[in-house]
Amino acid sequence: MAKEFGRRGAMRAGAGVLAAGVLGAPMVHAQGSGGNLRFAFWDHWVPGSNDALRQLGSRWAERNRVNLTLDFINTTGNQLQLTAAAQAQSRSGHDGISLGPWDVGAYADVLEPVDDVINRLIQKYGPINPVAEFLAKRGGAWRGVPATSGTQNKPPLCRADLLQQHAGLDVKAMWPARQEKGPNADQWNWDTFLRAAEACHKAGVPFGLPMGQFTDAVDWVGGLFASYGARVTDERGNPTIRGNQELRQVVDYAVRLSRFLPNDVWAWDDASNNRALISGRSALVFNPPSAWAVAKRDAPQVAENCWTIPMPAGPRGRFLAYLPWTTGVWAFGRNKSAAKAFLEFISERESAEFTTNFSGGYDIPPFLSMADFKVWETEGPPVGTIYNYPLKPHHDAQYSIAFSPAPPELASQMYIQALNTKVIARISQGGESMDSALNWLEREINNMRRGG
Repeated sequence: MAKEFGRRGAMRAGAGVLAAGVLGAPMVHAQGSGGNLRFAFWDHWVPGSNDALRQLGSRWAERNRVNLTLDFINTTGNQLQLTAAAQAQSRSGHDGISLGPWDVGAYADVLEPVDDVINRLIQKYGPINPVAEFLAKRGGAWRGVPATSGTQNKPPLCRADLLQQHAGLDVKAMWPARQEKGPNADQWNWDTFLRAAEACHKAGVPFGLPMGQFTDAVDWVGGLFASYGARVTDERGNPTIRGNQELRQVVDYAVRLSRFLPNDVWAWDDASNNRALISGRSALVFNPPSAWAVAKRDAPQVAENCWTIPMPAGPRGRFLAYLPWTTGVWAFGRNKSAAKAFLEFISERESAEFTTNFSGGYDIPPFLSMADFKVWETEGPPVGTIYNYPLKPHHDAQYSIAFSPAPPELASQMYIQALNTKVIARISQGGESMDSALNWLEREINNMRRGG
């Protein structure tokens, strides 16, 4: 995930929302609560995007006579994660904090339930992304509010010119920047993807798909597994390895696909695929629009040929990798009612759109009804390049996160240990048989269940 973005365009788009006055109406349920309030938010990759929360916070605080402080802490060196751990242990610090995808479970016993906030928001905007619910709900209660800022999808980000030239795929026609499928869109499946990967590999512009232990690799492989119905455990965490033909099928597919990828993808980090696209050496990566935005600044000839499209379909459908942030309210916080009111305010549609505009379309709101923000239609060049970045109804797709539906406590361990990419590597790189690699996978899962 690249860290650079053009700021002025996002600032103009965000300012337009404020100028229209759509945030002027009262939106909180603790008017005049007063007092002091401190939040620690994730320091956004996109320069300038923190200003969206600053402006929203200033507006809300003035209206509600709250002394609000927002601290933005980056994840370099796990600074934000260490802050959360220290505050949870000491039972002191901020009133609320940004939590990574798996962190809600780690701190559930010291996070304030926010069901009242969530229920009001659902009543207004409809269902929340099921992955966000899977991660933020513990013991039947919501332990955080799914965030817009920083939440991302990881669909295919293509070089449309290279795919047409070398693989004969006109992805812009297949998936246009409007609410419809184009010619051959229904043929966009993993078989077509494999043929395109081989063609681009032979042409010297291979797909830039990481296969290591970082999140970009685990996420896209998780979507691939889901599209084959290849679960490694059931809902209770029991391994489902033996006799699992879907799992064998998808691992075999991934091994065949890996032959058409750069030789060093097993060691790639989350910036490697960005560099491959921006340098012009790759025809396709799985990524949010950050790589395209950097290309727009540093390699405009690359950016103007980029186009985002939905995931390929597997036997069980399309599954889009989704990596959300959640904002929690500490149970030991001194101003919990104001904290919840503020989170409700920044989750409103107008606030979410304001936030997404500042990031140039990078941020994905948790409500499925908010996939129609204008920023995804108007960003360019080329105009419409990120239209298909959020999941749209005509994509016939679902959101996913690797290793669900295992219990989140187990799923998080499998995710962090990257068991899905490791099992592929044992065959493709280590020369193991399918049976040997799957036996290893089952042992790893059972060791995690035992706490070993």
